[in-house]
Amino acid sequence: MSDSETIDRPQHFVRPDVKGFLDYLNGTGAPPMSQLGLEAARASYLAMQELAEQDPRDLAVIRDLTCPGPAGPIPLRFYDVRDTREPGPVVMFYHGGGFVIGDLETHHRLCTEIAAELDLPVVAVDYRLAPEAPFPAAPDDCEAATRWVAGSPAELGRTFTGLIPMGDSAGGNLTIVTTQALQEKPAAVPVVIQVPIYPLSDDRPDHDSFLSFADGFLLTKDTMEWFADGYRAVPGDKRAYPLYGDHSNMPPTVLVTAGLDPIRDSGRVYGAQLILAGSDVIFLEMKGTIHGFTQIRKALPSAQADMRSIFEAVRLLLERLK
Repeated sequence: MSDSETIDRPQHFVRPDVKGFLDYLNGTGAPPMSQLGLEAARASYLAMQELAEQDPRDLAVIRDLTCPGPAGPIPLRFYDVRDTREPGPVVMFYHGGGFVIGDLETHHRLCTEIAAELDLPVVAVDYRLAPEAPFPAAPDDCEAATRWVAGSPAELGRTFTGLIPMGDSAGGNLTIVTTQALQEKPAAVPVVIQVPIYPLSDDRPDHDSFLSFADGFLLTKDTMEWFADGYRAVPGDKRAYPLYGDHSNMPPTVLVTAGLDPIRDSGRVYGAQLILAGSDVIFLEMKGTIHGFTQIRKALPSAQADMRSIFEAVRLLLERLK
């Protein structure tokens, strides 16, 4: 069955702008990311932002810096729509890319959008990538950076009262893993909200979404296997697959999935565990769209409305904290 036939199956609703984007991509004949080679794949991921993502927002503060990490300095990027602000929470952002690709540049535009729309400072973490630094380098770096920011370091010129871990895809996984670590051993300030966006939470290969959307929907089975081979996560380890962690003391959560995402069901089962544990959860499944929609908002105009829904949910939970 061809990719176009797959996305046209009547049981799967596909938004018109999503279908047009997928038809374009699937018609280019470009090789899958797993066949490009590591450096070319990383360059391709960044080039996609130039093609398909909205322009960055203007902010008062965009500044690069580093913090101490377990294997040396961790690069960070600090965003704020304001030059100065009163004490309040900070968003910690962990980028996606299968733990193998992605960096501060690939998610720069998205981070400016988050900072502008939430009117909160954002610190993006450039954690070490596999295969050069396989598991557990990524969660080690994200936890270290988050603990450092929680201490309101002078380098940031802000006083933080709470943490909001947020990330997409692999970064959604790291959002949950970091939050679990900080619930188990608290940082200087608490995690007040977590926002995992289409996260990978477990290592089950038999989810219906994995089988239904394995090809033709941007994120493919081959690419996921290539990522997994590089990351070398330990099966059943809660720091690799947070579904196996403790859900009993989690903060309020905005959990986002995409209807046509092969890892959609991995997010769903995580949400179910939070609900069973009695956590406060706002679950948003964006119907008819694909993994990665947060970074292709120019190519997918409907993704901008999805982002507004995410921001509204975060604002609602922030209001409850007052």
